[in-house]
Order: sequence, then C-alpha cells, then structure tokens
Amino acid sequence: MRERPSLAPEDILVRMQPTPNPYALKFICNLPFKTEGKATFSSRYECQSMPLCQSLFDIAGVKQLHLFQNTLTISHAGELTEETMEEQVESVVKTRMPVHDPTFITEDEKEKQSLSKDISNLSPEMQKIEEILDRTIRPGLRADGGDLDVISYEDNTLKILYQGACGGCPSAMMGTLDAIQGILQQEMQNPEIKVRPV
Repeated sequence: MRERPSLAPEDILVRMQPTPNPYALKFICNLPFKTEGKATFSSRYECQSMPLCQSLFDIAGVKQLHLFQNTLTISHAGELTEETMEEQVESVVKTRMPVHDPTFITEDEKEKQSLSKDISNLSPEMQKIEEILDRTIRPGLRADGGDLDVISYEDNTLKILYQGACGGCPSAMMGTLDAIQGILQQEMQNPEIKVRPV
C-alpha cells in the first residue's frame, strides 16, 4: 500500500453531484480514486486490502462503489438522507485518501490484461461495437457516474453489464437501453440488433 502521509484532510477536495439514478451519488475529488481503468465493488469482501473502499461500505445502506479516475459513484439503499450520505462519504474520503493507492488493479483487470486489452483480437463486429460505444455511449454514462461492459454478442443480441450509477437506474433500463440499441442498429446497419442487460 502506498501511503501519502503529506496529505492533510484540508488538501482533499470532494464535491458531490446527483445522478439520474435516485439511489446513486457521484463524488468528484481533486485526487484520483483509480489512475487506470475502472473498478466496481459490490461488497466489503471484494476490497479487503483497500481501507478507503472498506470504510465506505461501513456507511449505512452503501450497496456498490464504482471508481473511475477522480470519480467515485456510490449506489445506496436510501437509508440515509442525501446530506448525511454526502457528509459521511466526504469524511471517509478525507481521512482514508492518504493511505489509498489509486494504482490498484482488480482481479477482473488482471484477467483482462492476460487476455490483452487490444481489441484487434476481437471479431470485426465486436471491434465496431466497442468503437461505437466508446464514441457515443460511454462518455455520457461516465459523466453520470456510470459505465457499461460488453459481455457477449451472439445471434444479433448484445449483452451488457451496467456499472456504477447505471446499475439499477430506471433510466438506464428504459431510455438508455433503447438509445444504445437504436445507435447500434443505425451504425451497424442492422435493424435486428437487440441489447439486453445482464
């Protein structure tokens, strides 16, 4: 674990932003939560060697953490008011950031690295789908504290996994899903494409 003891709580700036999901809050920090890639944790057990994330799971009602660059998205059960949640998250971030290592790599990332991040070994259809999603969909999802991963593409059906604020969000399940399907149908020139969340 890389310690940054020179950081004082007053050096750490945290700003909360609402998301389209009423059960997700996005926090922007002046320091990175994750320098490369993204990470999603759904339990305290998944982040055992990470004091920052473990302490966030100690806040009442926290169900999931999504870390991407200097953004932290917290999905919650609504047990606390938004103001109380904001205060508690800010307190945890300010006290735990000095011992947080933003260069951490998750087990999923290790597996993906071993399979190679290079999309050139994907089928031409999958390469095009990833390029379209990177260009049209993912920037908006990330701006709202979420993201998506492609799980599979078979028989004109694309299976995706929503992450961060997008997981369990009513607009992700309705409007966003329709938009993704429409964009892919148009850009792939294939009206048969269906998009399904997993």
